[in-house]
Amino acid sequence: MNNAKAFILMGALSILLVLLGNTIGGKSGALLFFLISLGINFFGYFNSDKVAIKMTGSQPISEQQAPELYAMVRRLANRAGLPMPRLYLTPSQQPNAFATGRNPEHSAVAITEGLLRMLDKEELEGVIAHELAHIKNRDVLVGTIAASFAGAITMIGNMLQWTAIFGGMSSDDEEEGGVGGIAALVLAILAPIAATIIQLAISRSREYGADATGAQIAGSPDGLADALLKLERAAHSVPMQVNPASSHLFIVNPLSGASVARLFSTHPPIEDRVRRLRQMK
Repeated sequence: MNNAKAFILMGALSILLVLLGNTIGGKSGALLFFLISLGINFFGYFNSDKVAIKMTGSQPISEQQAPELYAMVRRLANRAGLPMPRLYLTPSQQPNAFATGRNPEHSAVAITEGLLRMLDKEELEGVIAHELAHIKNRDVLVGTIAASFAGAITMIGNMLQWTAIFGGMSSDDEEEGGVGGIAALVLAILAPIAATIIQLAISRSREYGADATGAQIAGSPDGLADALLKLERAAHSVPMQVNPASSHLFIVNPLSGASVARLFSTHPPIEDRVRRLRQMK
C-alpha cells in the first residue's frame, strides 16, 4: 500500500511537470517536459546515493576506523535480512542520520559526528535500525526521485512566474495549446506549492513506517524513541549546514531550528512519532 501510494504521488509530480511544459510551450512544451520527467526518473534511479552523499558532504568511513559501529550495523542488517550497507560520516556536530541508495544491494547509511558523540548504544541502535528500515521498505529511492521532481518543478515554476509577469507568454504559445497571462501566473505559483506538498506527503508517511520497522529490527522501540527526543532538542540548538533539498532524507529535520510552518515540515511531529513507538510496547 505504501509503495502504491508513493508511486501515485510521483505520477502526480510528473503530471505537474507536463502541465508546466504545456504552459510554457503548448503541446511541444508538454512533450519536452514529459521527456525531462523521464530523464529525472532515470538519473534519480542510478545516482540517488551519489547525489545524497555529495549534497551532505559525507565521507566514507572504514571498518578500521569504526570497528564497533561496523559490528553493530552488520548485526542489525543481518537481523533485517539486508546486505551490509556502505557507511559514511557526515561532518556535523548535530546528531542525525540518513540512508540512501536505489535498492538494498546499492545502499548506504550516513551518520553525523554528533550522533556518535551524543547517543548511547541502545539509542544508536535504534537510529541505525530506523535507517535500515528505510532501505528494507525501499523508501530512499522514492524520496530522492520525489525531491528531484519537486526541485525541478519549483525551479521551472519560478522561471515561469517571471515570464508571465513580464509578458513572455506569446500569442503563438496560446495558439499551440499553452495558457497565457493570468492563468500561467496562477499555475506558476501553485505548481511549486503542490510539488512541495506531494514531496512532504511521501516523506511524512514513510517516517512512521520506518519507525515501526526500525523498532522491530532493533528489538525494542525504546532506543529509537529516546533518540528521537534527543535529536529533536539538538536540532534546535546545534545548527547544521545542509542543502534544504536533502533535509527530508534525515531521521530528524536538520533545519527544524528555523521558523517553518508545521504544514511544510518534512517530518511528522516528534511527539507523534514517539507516542506511536511507546504504544508498540
